[in-house]
Amino acid sequence: MTRRGRGDAEPILGSVVLDSEGLVRWLNDDRRVKLLIRETQIAQRQIVISAMTIIEADYGVSQHPRLDWVLSMCRVIPVTEDLAKAASRRLRSAGLRGHTQAIDATVAETAARVAWPVVLLTSDPGDLTKLVDPAVKVVPLH
Repeated sequence: MTRRGRGDAEPILGSVVLDSEGLVRWLNDDRRVKLLIRETQIAQRQIVISAMTIIEADYGVSQHPRLDWVLSMCRVIPVTEDLAKAASRRLRSAGLRGHTQAIDATVAETAARVAWPVVLLTSDPGDLTKLVDPAVKVVPLH
């Protein structure tokens, strides 16, 4: 998979994964998220989202051209059969269930598949901490 919005010659020095709240806050010009995104870009880390994140975040997005612009700066990881099965195993291992946790498990599996080190920006640190690999740094967006 190739990254979108950045030159291929630049080294990837890790990843920042956004859940839907992180994406919505970026779209809404949240000061803290914008600063974190800028720091990510300066540090040559890739910004990553699961394709599921677009679906979950889209309900609150009225500016679709802005969504397209933000997505152009992200590596969007598709939800393949393999990724879905791995996310399902994460969900079972953590003892969680339900559609919200299923999306969280997909985000957690996405984080496991990108360049390390990985930082995950989330509004749900409780469930995601249970789902991600221990090396993923979960940063709450409160």
